[in-house]
Order: sequence, then C-alpha cells, then structure tokens
Amino acid sequence: MAIMRPAIQINKLAFGYPGQSDLFSDFDLVIDAGSRFGLFGPNGAGKTTLMNLMTGLLVASDGHIRLLGKEIKKHKSSVNFLFGFVPQDFSFYHELSPVENLAFFGAWAGLSSPLIRKRTGELLDILGLDAVRDKKVKDFSGGMKRRVNLAIGVINQPPVLFLDEPTVGVDVQTRHAIIQYLKQLNAAGTTLIYTSHQLSEAEDLCDRIALIDQGRIIVDGQPDHLLSEHEQDGLEGLFLHLTGKNYRDQSV
Repeated sequence: MAIMRPAIQINKLAFGYPGQSDLFSDFDLVIDAGSRFGLFGPNGAGKTTLMNLMTGLLVASDGHIRLLGKEIKKHKSSVNFLFGFVPQDFSFYHELSPVENLAFFGAWAGLSSPLIRKRTGELLDILGLDAVRDKKVKDFSGGMKRRVNLAIGVINQPPVLFLDEPTVGVDVQTRHAIIQYLKQLNAAGTTLIYTSHQLSEAEDLCDRIALIDQGRIIVDGQPDHLLSEHEQDGLEGLFLHLTGKNYRDQSV
C-alpha cells in the first residue's frame, strides 16, 4: 500500500517582516492530505502570513515547507499547479465577465481551451452563476463576487485548496451553499486549508483545527476533542478561553 504524503509539512520555519522580530521561529506543522483543516487566531496572530508562506507568496528566512512532498523553495513553478488559493481580497478582473475571468485564470493554470470551457460550464452551474456568465463582475453583489473568487480558485481542480475568509460579507444562503460545495470537494479528495472569523462555520466545516497566537500553535486537534478537553460548548468559547478577551485590533 502506497504511503500518502501529508498535504503540508512545515519544519523549523522562521519568518519575520523587515524591521520586526520574527513572527515565526522554529515552527512545525503537519496537515494530512484529505483533511478539512482550520487555522484560527486573533488579529495579528500570523494566520494570513502563514497562509502566504504555504502558498509561496512569502518566502521563509529558514526552515522547510513541503506541499505534497515538494519543497516550495526548490519547486516553485511545479508547486503552483498543485494548489488553488481563494484569498480574502477579490482576485479577479472587475471589468470582465465570469466566463472571461475563468478563461484567463484557467489559461494561467495551464489548462487547455476545451478543458477551460468544460470547467467553466460546470462551475457556473454549481455556483449559481450561469445566468450572469457574460455580465461584468463589477456589477455583482458581494456574494456573487465571492462565488467568482471561489470558481477561479478551483478551476484547475487542485488537490490542495487554501481558503482565506472565503465567505466574508455574504448572506446566510450563500455561506451555506459555499460550505456545502467545499464539503463536496473534500469528499472527492481535495484537502481544505481554511481560515475565517466565522467560528460557527468552522465547527460545521473543519475536522481538525489549530489555534495560533503570536506565531505559535497553542492548541491543535479535532474540534470535539478540544471542546471536551477545555470544557467549552463551542469554538467561540474555546477561542476566548485560550486567547483571552482583550482587543487585538488596536493600532500602535
């Protein structure tokens, strides 16, 4: 039987922004392939920075990050085809339609024209965007834009999908639809690596979570086990119990 590599393996990671002390130092993390992994923490804890390091948008000063066994630093071009990324900020061309955006990003991902057309049709149908396939995205609601963002992130059917606040600013119906679609992707084999401030959403989606604070993991495990261990009823209570209730978003 073949041994499945972890989706992500981080060893002795170090990283700091210029002029600041290291945010991460001697940091380790393993994310199993096929999991629905949630990464949470207060503002400034390092969630988005870690996501950017795992996707190669930032480069670690020391240590190793492997995606499906490939060292990101050594295999940057090939690693880029192994994952999809749905960022918190909209990552598409507002003056283009969904069809035009998916054609551009599909070609960027190395897909053939016939496959781009096939995937575009599938995704617009699944995500409820077929009726507006040729309209400019700039005129869409926030929820529709989120779905375009998601379609772009999965057009190449990546084995690993990074999601940074994929449902921020959407209504309950859109949030439910997106989460259900992510579960379908995971059931088909896609590893999900997800961060959000929607902790109730995380309870529904994630089969493993890690809370980080000040660049270190303070707890890591299955949500049910963590809630039982710390005698909490939900992830919001666990979050406050472990990270405190003081404001974390004040400027300095």
